[in-house]
Amino acid sequence: MKERVEIRSRFLFTRQLSKQNVKRLQEADHVPTGAFLAILRGNAMFADRAKIFIRSGKGGDGHCSFRRELYVANGGPDGGDGGRGGDLIFEVDSGLNTLSDFRHKRKYAAGDGQEGGKRRCHGKDGNDMILKVPEGTVIKEANSQKVIADMSGTNRRQVVLKGGKGGLGNQHFATATMQVPQYAQPGQPAKELEVCLELKVIADVGLVGFPNVGKSTLLSKVTNAEPKIANYHFTTLRPNLGVVDLEDGQGFVMADIPGLIEGASEGVGLGHEFLRHIERTKLMIHVVDIASTEGRDPVDDVYKIHAELEAYNSELAKREQVIAANKTDLIYPGDEDPVKRLKDEFEPKGIRVFPISGVSGKGIREMLYYVAERLRVIDTGPMIFEQEYFPEEELIYENLPYTVEKDGELYVVEGPKIEKMLGYTNLDSEKGFAFFQKFLSDTGILEELEQAGIQEGDTVKMYGLQFDYYK
Repeated sequence: MKERVEIRSRFLFTRQLSKQNVKRLQEADHVPTGAFLAILRGNAMFADRAKIFIRSGKGGDGHCSFRRELYVANGGPDGGDGGRGGDLIFEVDSGLNTLSDFRHKRKYAAGDGQEGGKRRCHGKDGNDMILKVPEGTVIKEANSQKVIADMSGTNRRQVVLKGGKGGLGNQHFATATMQVPQYAQPGQPAKELEVCLELKVIADVGLVGFPNVGKSTLLSKVTNAEPKIANYHFTTLRPNLGVVDLEDGQGFVMADIPGLIEGASEGVGLGHEFLRHIERTKLMIHVVDIASTEGRDPVDDVYKIHAELEAYNSELAKREQVIAANKTDLIYPGDEDPVKRLKDEFEPKGIRVFPISGVSGKGIREMLYYVAERLRVIDTGPMIFEQEYFPEEELIYENLPYTVEKDGELYVVEGPKIEKMLGYTNLDSEKGFAFFQKFLSDTGILEELEQAGIQEGDTVKMYGLQFDYYK
């Protein structure tokens, strides 16, 4: 006998289910387990955001060794170089349309480079980590929310975190005066970053409006898209895209953005979840119920949606807009013509109003050709978000913790990377000491000592070693 499960709180799921499936749940006392899970899976929330932790590979350390063979006296240094750390790469996969893969795994790391070996053997390079994302994904630094990469247009592949370079073996540090260098260079550290992924739909035109005004019906009428259509608020839980093909070769991509509500820009309801998908659109079509079948005022609706766009992103409110006065087939003769009222209100402001019927198709052709003409004037290129955050510059020494403190007459500098560097560096040699000084300068330690008030002749202590400070 098949396992069966009682659904006691079935109405909690109605917002995520189509009208037909809701009816099935309401009429059934018991539903087979497999059937219920299939219903939920088929109507899962659209995954258009994710937060993940990424890490490039650490460079392998250079090796310190000397040639040791029979009958070869005083063999020279033969330590090999460390391998390069793997890169963390994002790549567009045209077969993906959500970020659901990143909901289950949050940490991604490239391979570390291998340490160099004896006899000048080069360490193996670390493996790259390639993350596949759908086109339109914007990668942002989690704290600042600055754009790192926009995987759109021609940008199909981008290295976000480069792996650390491998350290040089001691063979590179031999000189006429220092023929037995006792140090090798450590590999560069890995770079770590927490990033937010946001999928912003790539569409020329966005359909916006309150729930149940006929956006999905309009999209299905003019494109190859097949959105679910029902007389149910928030039936659309994901942006639906379709291509509008016109006879003379003109065409554009149209997106049905799920219904907005008042307060959406402040995170109220589901509307806030989808406002990001309007950001790429060049032109917006406000779809309103001109027949007021649900008692809504179409003029008031346009102003409220405009206010939500303004509150979310003031640039959106400035983009060109067209009003689609839908459901004209349901207008009954009355004292006032709602279409004329809408035109009188908005056309003097430069916003064209097109009376249409998503069911019969009346007036749609005229609106589409007008939109296509406006798109040619506005811009032909895709809307790409410019890079604002550059990991190579921001993270160059972020992963090198250290402390600078004054203890009496001494300035004490400590940190795990400093300790490791001291272990690798031969400070008795001129070249080794110059190499260590460069490290102190590059990491900002010298600058921080100066900010702490150090003067020439003062003493700096690092793990049992003491140095006199001179510029």
